[in-house]
Amino acid sequence: MNLFEIKNKYLNFAEKLEQLKNVLNFELIKKEVAELQKKTQNPKLWENSNKARKIMQALGRKKKIIEEYDNLNLSIQSGLEMIEFLDDNFDEETMKDLEKEYVILERKFNLFKIKSTFTDENDEKNAIMTIKPGAGGTEATDWAMMLLRMYTHWAEKKKFKVETLEFLPGDEAGIKIATISIAGDYIYGLLKGETGIHRLVRISPFDSNSRRHTSFASVYIIPEVDETVEVDINTKELKIDTFHASGPGGQGVNTTDSAVRITHIPTGIFATCQIERSQIKNKNMAMRLLRSRLYEHFKREKEKELEKSKAEKKDISWGYQIRSYVFQPYTMIKDLRTSIETGNIEAVMNGDIDLFIEGYLMQGDK
Repeated sequence: MNLFEIKNKYLNFAEKLEQLKNVLNFELIKKEVAELQKKTQNPKLWENSNKARKIMQALGRKKKIIEEYDNLNLSIQSGLEMIEFLDDNFDEETMKDLEKEYVILERKFNLFKIKSTFTDENDEKNAIMTIKPGAGGTEATDWAMMLLRMYTHWAEKKKFKVETLEFLPGDEAGIKIATISIAGDYIYGLLKGETGIHRLVRISPFDSNSRRHTSFASVYIIPEVDETVEVDINTKELKIDTFHASGPGGQGVNTTDSAVRITHIPTGIFATCQIERSQIKNKNMAMRLLRSRLYEHFKREKEKELEKSKAEKKDISWGYQIRSYVFQPYTMIKDLRTSIETGNIEAVMNGDIDLFIEGYLMQGDK
């Protein structure tokens, strides 16, 4: 990339950022920030903790948009100033630094653009992710565990909070099911496109004949809802079962009825938790998970009544294969919706999946 090309790219960023500023209606956002800040100064607000929390969350999100815009604008202006300097005092090392800064700026700009297009009321929420192996015994349960590690690494690299809500180990390796919550800004919006079937092709480490196996695992993402969101749950319609926890967790976990399963009888939807030694803590976590699952269920039912398009329904179904991971005879991970692919399987399995997440979100109408 020469100096002329990179200058045009920076100028193009500046133009696109100004367009986004108009789309987001920055003047309105600043006005809303001022109004929310005024509300936080009212002592009566803090008498209602739920209302106060919602206002503080809204204030934080709007201030974050302004902050990210300001940082992007500053990076663009700094880049243009460096380009002007190189026009008169060209230096190879400075040019390399500028190219590196451009790559970082491009990623930040694309992410800001994605966030600016989020329209679903749940996009800003935290996410609950459930991973289940498909048919295939140990090979499939191991693949499900590999996916769990991949998403956990992705979240931890970005300093998001990861919490295990449900974990049932496989008989020999891997997991039979795992559910985690990931907390951070716009997590559900970022991860919602990961719902679907993930396919693995590799030489099985569990096959003594070193044959190639194909495994499948389901990933399902729902928004996490808190007490501020109303979910129609009648406690009389809940069935609560307790049982011995299985798998690792210590003697106290495995020898007491600490595990809890809560079933919503009308829908058959249930949530299980056996992570904690305390039955009370497991019950609270199971209820937290059940609320989110019921919220998503009722939301989908409402969408069916409104007759959503078939394409949209397909995208949110469990049986929709979205990505293929090939480890042998060659290395290639390919998203089947966007055709984005990479041969760097080690990086992807270590959590570098932004190219797939952002590629899906940026493809326009989903």
